[in-house]
Amino acid sequence: MEIRAIETFHAVVKFGSFQKAAEALNYSQPTITFRIKQLETDLGVQLFKRGKQAQLTTSGRLFLEKSAKLLDEFVLLENTVRNIKTETAANFRIGISEPTASVKFPKVLARFLADNPDIGVDVIVGDANLCSQLLEKDEIDFAICGEPEISVGNRYERFFKDELVVLVNEHHRVAQQDSLKIKDLKGERFLFTPNNCPIRIQIEHLLQKKIGSNYNKMVLSSSMAHKYYVQADLGISLFTRTANLNPIAGTVVKELEGVSIRPSIGVLMRAQQNNPSENMLDLIARIKEAYLKTELV
Repeated sequence: MEIRAIETFHAVVKFGSFQKAAEALNYSQPTITFRIKQLETDLGVQLFKRGKQAQLTTSGRLFLEKSAKLLDEFVLLENTVRNIKTETAANFRIGISEPTASVKFPKVLARFLADNPDIGVDVIVGDANLCSQLLEKDEIDFAICGEPEISVGNRYERFFKDELVVLVNEHHRVAQQDSLKIKDLKGERFLFTPNNCPIRIQIEHLLQKKIGSNYNKMVLSSSMAHKYYVQADLGISLFTRTANLNPIAGTVVKELEGVSIRPSIGVLMRAQQNNPSENMLDLIARIKEAYLKTELV
């Protein structure tokens, strides 16, 4: 039994004849007749008395009453599915780690939304592991972040390798040097990201290897706040070049020699990401392009 046959049956009842129903539905009369006969065959009953006027049989009146509720539910279901499709296509939930969230993404997003004004975007800023967790919980659609801990449910594609630089106060003792080595920073206070940050872990291993425990530390949960603490001469920041593309007044970026740490930036998606929309792929491509224009390799 097809839903369009039931719709045709209701049209015949509404307009009073097969011919008028055909005109209203923009079908031929034989098509209307065929659908009604097929419906009667499926049901095993006669719905209309034979004659020029479409008069219902007893079975026809009962079917009219019961099928009306079915049609109402079908229309409701169609509208619900349509709304779901529209909402899914028109809204992204994106996880973004720093410094991408503050430095690269705003301009990319502005251009993307200018080209796609009907699309809505929610941005959740967090580190790579948080983005991975949010993706597994279906709370974001994809993420642009550093490389997270391995997860069976997600896949990571690196498209950019950053490098480390040092941000110091303009009056710091090393501010006038052209470049620095880790040994030049003995006894300094370093501004660190939280303990579970992959970059923080690599940097601490490097410091332990080069200068042992001959340094102090201060943890800041926001990596993009480092520059303001350096400005206040609260410590020095050993972080990515991207994060320091726009240093603020009172701070100086110094090159760092002899360090091979290259933090990655990549796209984090579900391992079984089925048919991502063209808009999503377009936005990801724009983000990649923004980084590749300043590729450091």
